[in-house]
Amino acid sequence: MKRSALRLRHVGLFVCLSVLAAGCSRALPSISGAPSAPPTRAEPWRPPAGVVPPEPRAAEGLAVARDSVSPTAPLALAQIVDIALRNNPQTQLSWAQARAGAATYGAADAAYFPTIDASSNIAQSQTTSQLGSIERRTISPQANISYLLFDFGGRGGSVAAARAAAVALDLTHNATLQNVALQTEAAYFSYQAQRGLLDAARLTVATADTNLASARQRNQAGVATIADVLQAETVLAQAQLDLETAEGNVQTTRAGLAVAMGLPANAPFQLAAAPDSIIVAPPTASVDTLIDRALALRPDLASIRVQIQQAQANVRVARSAELPALTLGGNVGKVFSNLNTFSGLNYTVTLGVSLPIFNLARQANVTAAEAQVEAAAARAALLRIQVGQQVYTAYYSLQTATQRAKTTDVLLASATRSEEVALARYRAGVGTIVDLITAQQALANARAQQAQSRWTWATALAQLSHDVGMLGPGTASGPLIGGDSNGVRR
Repeated sequence: MKRSALRLRHVGLFVCLSVLAAGCSRALPSISGAPSAPPTRAEPWRPPAGVVPPEPRAAEGLAVARDSVSPTAPLALAQIVDIALRNNPQTQLSWAQARAGAATYGAADAAYFPTIDASSNIAQSQTTSQLGSIERRTISPQANISYLLFDFGGRGGSVAAARAAAVALDLTHNATLQNVALQTEAAYFSYQAQRGLLDAARLTVATADTNLASARQRNQAGVATIADVLQAETVLAQAQLDLETAEGNVQTTRAGLAVAMGLPANAPFQLAAAPDSIIVAPPTASVDTLIDRALALRPDLASIRVQIQQAQANVRVARSAELPALTLGGNVGKVFSNLNTFSGLNYTVTLGVSLPIFNLARQANVTAAEAQVEAAAARAALLRIQVGQQVYTAYYSLQTATQRAKTTDVLLASATRSEEVALARYRAGVGTIVDLITAQQALANARAQQAQSRWTWATALAQLSHDVGMLGPGTASGPLIGGDSNGVRR
């Protein structure tokens, strides 16, 4: 017995010391048997197997792409933007945040209603005395009610702040839609521009190949030197290098377009043929009109105006903490027991008054809330200036793009005639290979600029539409451009 008691005493002492050591230890815990932090500041943390969820398989991402896009159905720009608005993670995030804000507003609005809870306890006990032992079994269901009667605007301020936050998140979602639409349109136009550059590069390669064949024939006939052949070979090699670069750029911008649609970069899709001609024209409205329209339509500016209201509501909440609050409460329950003396109905009704007396933090909270109102107003003023600058810049960028589109047509026509003349002179033996190469390089540059000009104009139009607060170039608020006599069809 003594040995057993001594052993139990030792075990108990060991357990106590272990618990004490664990409580005083500053060692970091482990994660699945591995350190929970990097061993040193210069080493990475190596997560144990199974701690970090695996990345979804690539096939799953492609399955999403197949559900959204048919690999064989050609997509027009409107369809591409629609896919992006439905699939892009940015819109998914902003929509989820908007729904969370709406639910938070609903939770805050519930403060106008009483809260009712129910509970029940089941107990069994035994009391022993000189008279013997008594067993008692009880079941005690109970209902509790609580309601805030009056608090000098704190509850109303909380509800107003939650409502304003929900509206701001809704408007932020609208701004996200516009941002995603602009990103998608810009990616589409960039891809089309690179395809135009690729076509121009192919024409340049074909022309350079023809010139090389001609130079070789003339050299064999004795009317041209080997220098002409070498120069033609150099031009062809450079043209092929430019073609390879253009092919890589097409693939890169295609991946960017897929990502803008919310698809994997390697997702298969087809684009509908781009229109042969679009009306390139400056905006019909004045820049002052468009700035005024942007101040009225921009959802991000509307969101920050609502955030001012949210900050003002928070001031009401902070001030109400310095004032009394009146609450009503109560509970009712009944005890069921095997002993009649413990059975019966119980109830309580309370009317409580909370009277703040001294707390320096409350006044500081009011000051902080009032400062947040001023900060929100300053952010709104700053954004208002930025919106005006954005519209002004986008307006004249579109003007410039319109004029450049017209100029590139003139440039291409002039370069084409110059190349034709240089080629004819070279074939007639009165022109040099240098003159021909110079003219053809000018023609290649003109083709490239002409291929890019209309897509640059389209991108500028999309940017102006976005900065004004539209999802597209024309809405119910009025179109941005028109096919007047100043426009040019491309």
